[in-house]
Formats: sequence, structure tokens, C-alpha cells
Amino acid sequence: MMHTRRQFMHHVGCASALGALSPLAAWAQTIDQVKIFYGFPAGSAGDSVARRVGEKLAASPYTRNPAVVENKPGAGGRIALESLKGAPADGSVLTLSPFSCTSIYPHIYSRLSYDPAKDFVPVSIGAVMHHGLAVGPLVPASVKTVKDFLAWAKANPGQADYGSPAAGSTPHFIGALLGLNNGVDLKHVPYRGSIPGVTDVVGGQIASMVTPSGDFIPNHKAGKLRLIATSGQARSPFSPEVATFAEQGFPELTTEEWFGFYAPARTPAAVVAAANAAINAAIKDKAVMDSLAVVGLIAKGSTPAEMLASQQAEYERWGPLVKKVGFTAES
Repeated sequence: MMHTRRQFMHHVGCASALGALSPLAAWAQTIDQVKIFYGFPAGSAGDSVARRVGEKLAASPYTRNPAVVENKPGAGGRIALESLKGAPADGSVLTLSPFSCTSIYPHIYSRLSYDPAKDFVPVSIGAVMHHGLAVGPLVPASVKTVKDFLAWAKANPGQADYGSPAAGSTPHFIGALLGLNNGVDLKHVPYRGSIPGVTDVVGGQIASMVTPSGDFIPNHKAGKLRLIATSGQARSPFSPEVATFAEQGFPELTTEEWFGFYAPARTPAAVVAAANAAINAAIKDKAVMDSLAVVGLIAKGSTPAEMLASQQAEYERWGPLVKKVGFTAES
């Protein structure tokens, strides 16, 4: 039986109450090994969240051993969630996903193979990322700001393109809105994850890219590409010299995307509480925080209810923006 939203909120409330009453008192059966699906290639920023947090779950009341991460790249992260939908609802399988897969994709895919509200239970947010716009050697060194880039793109329509880690991803829409709102025809080039696109920007095959800013940092610091804007409410702690979109006059592009852990629907509340406690303990570990900082991620946990509320708020925010861009899976 599928959960309604009301049943689900009750379910989340029970999980929180159990955790508050007695730490995991209702959770008597420690899982031997947890598997974490991640819908993008190894080596990307989110993959680090799955691996670093997964390692630290060992020897917790939730699981005895470090979690095993299984990368399921393709379809913009949907394959990992499709795999979770049919997984055992006993806490042994989780999926780490950016919010785009649960908050934006329902506006894009008329035949989405999962229902975020009915098929999954939010467990905890794991990390927050800022997206960034970077340009490579194809774009003259004189281009240092977003306005410079738009002026260059307008003057060079044949080269005015931008990559993103997937069609329908948050970075795809940031680039699309940037072009649309400013009357510049920026052509979108979707990749399978950040790394192949960043490689093409550095190699001069493509002018620019919008993707999690952490995936640009090593090449930005090495001078192989130029990060010219980030999407956070404040400047990224990892590239404080780079002004935000808002500071440069584009406040509508402000967005901070999270990676969150999901369990299959019908996972018992006590199991969700145990997983949440273990994930939040892992996220507070200094070694985890430091290793996520290396890839431009801010370690951040949540309760299941907070994650659900944020997922819903992002769903409502992005609906009209997706409509404005006019992108669907069929387009």
C-alpha cells in the first residue's frame, strides 16, 4: 500500500518521536551491510558524500559495516531512484540523490517511473552545494563576470553554449534561465555527470558549463578554467573571491541544492530513525566535513521532516520556472 502525504508525515513524526524517547530503543536489529545507490559517476561531488558518509556508518546501531556504494549513472540520476523503488524496505538499501530528481523531475517527465511522495521516505540531507558558472579557454580572458559572458555570447552565437551534468538538472535550468531572462540564445549541452563536461570546458571543446561549483575548484585554482559566478545566498567558502549571481545582478538564479538520503516507502519508522541518527553522526565527523569541503560541499544533516519540507518547497519553487523555460522530457 502506498503512503499518502498525511500517513507519511505521521510516519516521519513517529520516527522523530522514537529517536527522542530513547535512542533507537525500538530498533533492535542492526543491519550487517547497507548499500547506497548513487545516480552519477564515481569521482563527482555527490559520490564523495555517499562514500565518506557510508564509511562512517560502520559500528553504529544502524549497521555493523561500512556501506557499499553502487554507482548507477544515467538518466540524470533517475536510475538510482528507480532501483530504490523496488529495493527491500528494511533499511539495507538507500539512495543518495540531489533534490532535482524529486523536486524538479516531476515537472519535466510526464511518465516519471517513480512518485517521490509515495515511493520514498526521506531519511536525511547529507550535504549542500552551490552551483557555479565557469568558462574555459574558448572564451577570451577579458570575460570576468556574468555580464561579460552574456555580451560575449551575444556577439558569438555560434560558440555560445553551456554544459550541464544532465538534461533537466538544476544547473541546466540555471543556464536556461540566464539566457532566457537576458535575451541571449545559450545552447544547452547535456553530459552524463559533471566530470566529462568540465573536461570539455578545460579542453576548449565547449565555452562554458553550469554544474556544482566544487567540480570546478581544482581546475579553477590551477587556472585551467575561470569560475565567474556561484549560486549560493552568500559566496562559497571554497571560492570566496568569486561573486554570487545575486551580487552580479541575477538574484533569481540563487539556489543551494542538497544531496539527500532516501529509503524505500514502507521502511519502518524505527529503521528510518536509526539511519537518520547514524547519517547525522557521520556528517558531524570532522574527517567527513573536511573531505566534503575538498570537493566544494558543505556537510549538513537534517531530520526526515525537514528534508521532506525542503523537497516540497523546492517542488513548488521550480514548477513555474520549468514552465517558463518550456523544457519537458519530450522537448
